[in-house]
Amino acid sequence: MDKAKILIAEDEKSMREVLEIFLQEEGYETFTAKDGKEALEMLERDIYDVVITDIKMPRADGFEVLKKTKEISPQTVVIMITAFGTTESAIEAIKLGAYDYIEKPFKIEEIRVVIKRALERKRITSKLSLLSERLAKPPELHDILYRSDKMKALVEALPRIAESNSSVLITGESGVGKELFARALHRLSPRASKEFVTVNCAAFPEGLLESELFGHMKGAFTDAHYNKQGLFEIADGGTLFLDEIGDMPLSLQAKILRVLENGQFRRVGGVTDIKVDVRIIAATNKDLKKEIEKGRFREDLYYRLNVIPIHIPPLRERREDIPLLVEHFVKKYAPQKRITQEALEVLKNYSWKGNVRELENVIERVCLLTKSDEIDTKDLPPELIMDTKEKPIVPELTPSGINLDKLVEDIERQYIIKALKLTQNTKVEAAKLLGLSFRSFRYRLKKYNIEI
Repeated sequence: MDKAKILIAEDEKSMREVLEIFLQEEGYETFTAKDGKEALEMLERDIYDVVITDIKMPRADGFEVLKKTKEISPQTVVIMITAFGTTESAIEAIKLGAYDYIEKPFKIEEIRVVIKRALERKRITSKLSLLSERLAKPPELHDILYRSDKMKALVEALPRIAESNSSVLITGESGVGKELFARALHRLSPRASKEFVTVNCAAFPEGLLESELFGHMKGAFTDAHYNKQGLFEIADGGTLFLDEIGDMPLSLQAKILRVLENGQFRRVGGVTDIKVDVRIIAATNKDLKKEIEKGRFREDLYYRLNVIPIHIPPLRERREDIPLLVEHFVKKYAPQKRITQEALEVLKNYSWKGNVRELENVIERVCLLTKSDEIDTKDLPPELIMDTKEKPIVPELTPSGINLDKLVEDIERQYIIKALKLTQNTKVEAAKLLGLSFRSFRYRLKKYNIEI
């Protein structure tokens, strides 16, 4: 929506026409009401950026228009027009929520300045509202930290992807950093000066999600007490991030498809189409192709979203990134602490089903509970230790050196125990798994004191 929408409520025809012509020449989209009652009816049907209303009108006065506007569309700015000598009424209107008043007869330049200031105030108010929402959210990692080649390839591709207006589908397990990539794409794009708006599709019931995305008109449903802009309108010119898109109800998927195809939608309970310019970035931890086979996701929507696919690998497939992430989180939560190499090896070898989010949670907890300035293996959660005991831990070679014979023996012993566990202590089958003769396998059992 490039043009601001202005409703003019004025019973004097010549004045109404003058304002309409002037505002259209200024580039605004105008709507007119010949009296207060018609204005009230129009406010029920649509949302306006600015309402210019005369105070004295038949059937309903400007105070009723002001009250109705603030009731059903609090974000709309109201400007009052008052006749000479009735400024007391206009001042009273300002106390009730009007932005400003203009006294008849007025200069046309005065209208231009007041409307420009009113729209600027509305824009700043909207930004402050969004900023408050962001500040209310928990802090997040704003930089993509990596050392692995897999992540390097993804990060290097981001500037090229950001230049496009095409839809992006980011896939990956929960906690890998899908929103982090979406925000990076927005910051690198030509849309960076506009809004980045995010919605978790799994966090809302179907009816409420539709209202969040598209907005609603007063009375569209039980709790719709006022007209509300949706996130698509707020994100106009910018980026809308649809997180957990795989959890979106089928009926709503069809409406998202329509926006992707022609950039138009209707508010819940609305009768007019609204056109927006929004780039869609969607994300999911589900396999959408399987969801399509099960009839839970629309195939046509999948192809419209998956124009540019980005798959973020799980942390266990890029263990080189773990030390860098651990260092970052330790500095974030306890700058005075350090982590030992032994503890770091355990962290590197853990499976991390919750990925980076789980890693951050563990480091935050350990930093909080560890009294010493040194975080060692004893300070780590027991489930990490139990998980890595079944895996061969291969430490990095440092200037202090390692005991290679002992390391090889430890790895060999761990694999023998794992093979026995997989074969339910069947020695012959365990030997086959390890590519050993039965005699060689039995020798190692004795060597490492492994009893069955």
